[in-house]
Amino acid sequence: MVIRVKNLVKRYGNLVALDHLSLDVKEGEIFGLLGPNGSGKTTAINCILSLLKFDKGDIEVFNKPMTPESYDTKRDIGIVMQNVAVYKELTVYENIDYFCGLYVPDKVKRKQLVDEAIQFVGLEDYVKFQPKKLSGGLLRRLNIACGIAHKPKLIILDEPTVAVDPQSRNKILEGILELNRQGATIVYTSHYMEEVEQICSRILIIDKGKAIASGTKEELKNMITIGEKITLQTYGLTPEQISAAGNLPNVLSAEYNGSNLVIKSTKGKNNLESVLDFAKQEGIQFGTIYSELPTLNDVFLEITGKELRD
Repeated sequence: MVIRVKNLVKRYGNLVALDHLSLDVKEGEIFGLLGPNGSGKTTAINCILSLLKFDKGDIEVFNKPMTPESYDTKRDIGIVMQNVAVYKELTVYENIDYFCGLYVPDKVKRKQLVDEAIQFVGLEDYVKFQPKKLSGGLLRRLNIACGIAHKPKLIILDEPTVAVDPQSRNKILEGILELNRQGATIVYTSHYMEEVEQICSRILIIDKGKAIASGTKEELKNMITIGEKITLQTYGLTPEQISAAGNLPNVLSAEYNGSNLVIKSTKGKNNLESVLDFAKQEGIQFGTIYSELPTLNDVFLEITGKELRD
């Protein structure tokens, strides 16, 4: 086991930031820590890294107790925190070289690693730029390069795609998958559920410092009653028609906003066919109709009663 956390408690006065949080991260996986802003994701990461004292619990990394003095363990960890942490007066190359040098004293080997990191994040054209001249997306890529240049076995990324453009976001996500293919175990925290669905092999959803659900994305979706969400684009539905839609077989709810009828159904094979038959019988004209499988946001909404991005 790469990380094992048991009954972790962290308080700030009367505020309980982590409430008996437990988690395991297995070697070779991309482990997603998913939750809304303020749920305790960053606090948990800081405790795991021994950057923050906690009130109760046990933490092991690489099967060893993690303490502020666990320097040998920390050499095998790469950290990319939510707030960009680079030196403004250094160039892109000098920043990566500096952070890599904290782990790799050999200059020849370090040069090779720095060059590989620059190529990996796509900053070849910006090596002489200072951070102030980089866009937000390029700055995030620099931040990642500084954290992974020394080839760590465990990489922790805390909200690495916050406030970046779509192109940079895709580049970052592709890079994370490649790091994992190269053998790194990755912990990825986010409140963007679509990113976690895209790259994570196993997911823990937390809220208010508590673990509320864990498993693969398929296992999480199987925990809830919603099996399918059908959206019908139509206008002028009567209250009676909306009520009738809600009474169709396997339907959990039917909501209408004036232009879209959204029908949430349990798991089944003929839900879409049933809705189409209903529309034909009622003479309902519609523009488009499409079916969606449940998302992680649906999981969070059913378990907690609120949107994941709240």
